[in-house]
Amino acid sequence: MTRSVVIVGGGPRGTGVLERLVAGAPAAGVDADHPLDVHLVDPYPAGAGRVWRTRQSELLWMNSMAADVTMWTDDSVTCAGPIVPGPSLIEWAEEVRDAHSEPEGRVGEEVRSLTGSTFPTRQLQSHYLADVLARVLDSAPEGVHVHVHEQRAVGIEDGDVRRVRLEDGEVLTADAVVLASGHLDASPTDDEIALLRCSRRLGLHYFAPEQTTDSDLDAIPAGETVIARGMGLAFIDLMVLLFEGRGGRFVEDPDGPDDGSGRGRLTYVPSGREVSLHVGSGRGVPYHAKTEYGLLGPRPPLPRFFGPDQIDELAARQGGVSLRADAWPLIAKEAGWGWYHELFHGHPDRVAGDWDTFAAAYADVDWYSAERERLVEASVPDEADRLDFEHLDRPLDGLRTDGDTLQKFLRTYISDDLARHVDPRHTEELGAFVAILSAYMQSVELTSRGALTAKSRARDLGWWQNLFSSLASGPPGPRLRQLLALNRAGYVTFLGSGLSVEIDEENGTFVATGAALDGPPTRATTFVDARLASPSVRRTSDPMLRSLMRAGLVDEETLSWNACTRGDDYSGVVEHSTGLLPVDPADHRVLTGPEQEPHPRLFAIGPHTTVRLPGAFTRPNTNSLSFRANDAVAQALLAITDDD
Repeated sequence: MTRSVVIVGGGPRGTGVLERLVAGAPAAGVDADHPLDVHLVDPYPAGAGRVWRTRQSELLWMNSMAADVTMWTDDSVTCAGPIVPGPSLIEWAEEVRDAHSEPEGRVGEEVRSLTGSTFPTRQLQSHYLADVLARVLDSAPEGVHVHVHEQRAVGIEDGDVRRVRLEDGEVLTADAVVLASGHLDASPTDDEIALLRCSRRLGLHYFAPEQTTDSDLDAIPAGETVIARGMGLAFIDLMVLLFEGRGGRFVEDPDGPDDGSGRGRLTYVPSGREVSLHVGSGRGVPYHAKTEYGLLGPRPPLPRFFGPDQIDELAARQGGVSLRADAWPLIAKEAGWGWYHELFHGHPDRVAGDWDTFAAAYADVDWYSAERERLVEASVPDEADRLDFEHLDRPLDGLRTDGDTLQKFLRTYISDDLARHVDPRHTEELGAFVAILSAYMQSVELTSRGALTAKSRARDLGWWQNLFSSLASGPPGPRLRQLLALNRAGYVTFLGSGLSVEIDEENGTFVATGAALDGPPTRATTFVDARLASPSVRRTSDPMLRSLMRAGLVDEETLSWNACTRGDDYSGVVEHSTGLLPVDPADHRVLTGPEQEPHPRLFAIGPHTTVRLPGAFTRPNTNSLSFRANDAVAQALLAITDDD
């Protein structure tokens, strides 16, 4: 009898699960007499999916270098399924060049010029992902039959997860379903609905959070003053599309003043279709630039202070763990270990003493201690060479100044940050990045084991995810050079930290104020929430999830804890919904029903679930969490029988 699996979502996450299914099928007994049908369902081209589809602006880049992107397992990955090596993005491009089979047009030109340190376009990544899928399909062993459906899964029939209905009316019979839809669109929150209704009534333009590539930015006329809230990757896309996307261009002056890149500075040449973009956020600064160099010293031995032993100890604590109070000091110490390991080994002229002596003393002090501060001061003479997490997290705290001074301050800050991430004199930044990545993987393990208190899950995980993203998932350095050029030219104005945006109904404008800016507020008739929609199962516009919710099979995670809200004389229960789909961290089965039992046939994997993995693709040779998760799902799928 044929078994059948439906994977809803054909982007890199769904493709990754498919690859693990194909790789593991022979060992699970799949053959001509015991076949397996796999249905890959996505309205966008399979392999790339929505985010990485070819049909988007050629101006949009990845925020990873070509050598740091792979969809294939390697010997570093610890998983039950077989290791199936394959080319990284740069290796694929080299294969294409050697075979003289470059795609036509601009993407072909990009393939010919690509290096390992290039930040590729998303269009090029689309071609790589299509090749990954093609290789997976070609490698399917006897008995595995993959069916690609370029349409949407719209729900289940009669509340039965075994019957998946497609938008053309076809119903797929499934022994198991995997929800791999990636970032979910969602209907607006109550606050966003209020903004939408009020802005429409007043003739204003409000862009609620969404994928920037899907926003109708042509609706913003040239010369318009635009307020943008958010300075992460969605803002970088917005900046690119509103300026380069309207015909503006950047010219490099290699002999001009340095902007931090070591290559002079950029000058913006306008097209005449520009807007005046005013931007701020909670932190008030853009994400830190991606590093563009390698370590000069040996790779730091990791994990050191936040590894399996520490996770076991924390998970065994009675009463639960606070990520901020209990785990963060270990995470910060781990990052410091990576930072100072590279500083001592890669830049010995900037430290006092030897590494062994420093390492032994560092191991004996707590992160939040005067002893650590004294040790670092004695060993690292230049204050600029010391790791300061508080400044990294909130660099504008305590600052309040006028608009001109704020622009100069942030230009200096961004230039310094750019220099620290592209100039090999600062490779300690990469040492810290490697350690933070290790710590992030361990924090996922800590969370997956249910060690955090509900209060910490509600309040700390979002902070840690945001901090990690700001440190490790920032834009390519050239994007910050462009941001600086636009600011110098007067087309982008920084509003700083603590940004607040309201509607002035009497004057019919949006009004933006910031904690760092002392002066009149910014007024505009267009406001862009430059970020992805907050995850929410209950507000999702995804028809498949909505159908599963109506059937009572899924709901979003709700956390609750007791709290004293008025001193000691009143206790109450605080409830907080994360918006995420709860899954079993062991194999990503959806947790369902009042008892939150793992569903035998329904799985979910990706950013819409309670297991927050890094991206669906990753750096080679890093024992990727994502690849391990894909394999765990595939192994569970292959073990399902008719009796389950």
